Amino acid sequence: MNKHLSSVGVDSATRETPQRTHSGRFTALDADKLRGGYYTSFELARWLCAWAIRGAGETVLEPSCGDGTFLEAASMRLEALGAKGPARANHLRGIEIIPDEADKARMRLKDGLGMRANDVVVNSDFFAWWNQPRRPEFDVVVGNPPFIRYQSFPEPHRSRAMDIMHGQGLSPNRLTNIWVPFVVAAAAALKEGGRMALVLPAELLQVSYAAQLRSFLTDRFGRVDLIACNELFFEKAEQEVLLLLADEARPAPSASNPCKVNLTESDSVADIVRRTPHEVLRGASPKTVCHDSEKWLKYFLNAEEISFMRALRAGENTVELGTYASVNVGVVTGKNQFFVLRESEVAELGLQGYTIPLIGRSSHLIGAKIDKAGWRTLASEEQRVHLLHLAPINGTKPKGALANYIQLGENQDVNKGYKCSVRTPWYAVPSVYVPDAFVFRQIYDFPRIVLNEAEATATDTIHRMRSHGADPREIVANSYSYLTAASAEIEGRSYGGGVLELEPSEAQKLLMPSTLGDALPLEECDALIRAGRLETVLEENNRRILMRRMGLSKTECAMLRDIWEKMRNRRLGRRRAGKKTRSQA
Repeated sequence: MNKHLSSVGVDSATRETPQRTHSGRFTALDADKLRGGYYTSFELARWLCAWAIRGAGETVLEPSCGDGTFLEAASMRLEALGAKGPARANHLRGIEIIPDEADKARMRLKDGLGMRANDVVVNSDFFAWWNQPRRPEFDVVVGNPPFIRYQSFPEPHRSRAMDIMHGQGLSPNRLTNIWVPFVVAAAAALKEGGRMALVLPAELLQVSYAAQLRSFLTDRFGRVDLIACNELFFEKAEQEVLLLLADEARPAPSASNPCKVNLTESDSVADIVRRTPHEVLRGASPKTVCHDSEKWLKYFLNAEEISFMRALRAGENTVELGTYASVNVGVVTGKNQFFVLRESEVAELGLQGYTIPLIGRSSHLIGAKIDKAGWRTLASEEQRVHLLHLAPINGTKPKGALANYIQLGENQDVNKGYKCSVRTPWYAVPSVYVPDAFVFRQIYDFPRIVLNEAEATATDTIHRMRSHGADPREIVANSYSYLTAASAEIEGRSYGGGVLELEPSEAQKLLMPSTLGDALPLEECDALIRAGRLETVLEENNRRILMRRMGLSKTECAMLRDIWEKMRNRRLGRRRAGKKTRSQA
């Protein structure tokens, strides 16, 4: 058996404690969605142990040991280094909350450790174990902590985890995934000079709730190596995963010896495990860490590119998009099937006068602007581009066709859904306004901003932008540049499917020229993009904005383009690789 579980999941619908399926597959269920399952191969566990364990006398902790993959690999590594017989049990400790899985881990270790295997595995919640008096410290931590959303992690385990984070100086919130306190507690269980080798979600590089963890790791270790793979580590995983190798544990940051962070890429897991850790990490160039909210996605770039992007952000020639405009989520209806209608449905139901033009999907936005004629075309094509908007009749009792439609919604229990149930009246959708432009939330190629001349609003699949006073046409036109594109790849977040996602706060951090006005006119920009000539727009704005207005050299402009293409092609390459894997399965 060469694939094993090393994560804990939560089935909040049926049990109060985290659990695994009998097949050993990680599961994390909530009322809406089955989260992905991740396997750690024995070969990968053995590779991580080869990097982390360096002496026969070292002690090793696996904080979520599952059926014992990492413990078995650690035992074999200790034996190879000279630790003989059942005495190796003195050097190993695995924590596992599920009794059946703990038993599997003990059985797995019995061939090498005999009855001493029973001493190795502790059936306990890791956070409860961590809080015990006289808890030992370890030379090494290895494993694959659980990937569980905050809301899906039951009490009292969650409170224990959050208390540990607070005790280590961090401030978790309701977005914090449970793998974060696992990493914090594991690091705090290390001896000075110790090492940690973990399989973690690539969210470590990019999400805001992991920002404090990024700073914590660079404070608590002298060197951090991150290994990203251009294929997904685990079959059918929805989430990109990376390897964290943290060395030289220390109780506090050192001004004289700042942490060195390296990010290494590999084409496949097979390419990683066929080489030694030294061979994989050889030649990695250390990156200078900024202790702010800066994302570690930037470490896919080389040191010169990182310095260049930092200088641009700090310079006088750039500002953030948020300087010119605010970006907010689109309309949250609570039930799009009820509130978002086709033209024929509006006519059939007699709801004329009770709707507002809507952009419901990013595919409705083709160029750099959408006008009323463009929206009318969508409506005539029977796209769902009418939003039921009842704010003008608030305080009056609906009558006629409108009353009939509202009654139809109540008959279908639309009013009992959470978003609708907390509104008064339930059918009045809040925050309906017409923005100056639309900002794509999910990006495949370029971070599109589209001028709104259709007097439409948008659903929450698209963000809405409102100017603080600058001409919205100029804001949109100046966003079509390598500067904005490169910063989007760094500020956004990408997942296993290759899509780049921007939340409103991230969109507001996109870099723009500090002075607007020199970009290609919006009408020309729109026509070229509709004709499939985005690159022509970018090259023209390269000359107009980056060189003429901002004074960048040809070399610097080429670097900006290279940064954008490198980051974009990396995530799109993972998307293609994922499709290829599925088609071959």
